[in-house]
Amino acid sequence: MSDAERSRVRPKVASVVLDSSALLALVNGEPGAENVAAKLGDALISAVNLAEAITRLVSHGGSLEEAQTVLALLDLDVVDFDRKLAHKTGGLVTMTRSRGLSLGDRACLALADREQIPAMTADRAWSGLDLGVEILLIR
Repeated sequence: MSDAERSRVRPKVASVVLDSSALLALVNGEPGAENVAAKLGDALISAVNLAEAITRLVSHGGSLEEAQTVLALLDLDVVDFDRKLAHKTGGLVTMTRSRGLSLGDRACLALADREQIPAMTADRAWSGLDLGVEILLIR
């Protein structure tokens, strides 16, 4: 299945949206990876968070091809970043600025809000956020 086809085919019932930190914990075998692995089959990830994960893998010495190969094995359900998600993501900046959340962090939260499912992250800065989105910390 091509990436374009995969981005249009979503699980019947997704239960979580992955942040890049959760995905990277899984790929790198970090603490909490088992929690991500348990949700992988019914998880979504924003294209922004996928790009962020690829960026980190390449920045830490891997090649683009290696990153693509590793991530392809996970068969992720990638959600395109559209205009509505862009607006929601941008609007979250005032509520998350004090915690230092990145564009990718806010993209994950915007997708979780749209889908009305929890966001899964390794980033403790998210704990205690009151955005109407359930936050699942992997560790």
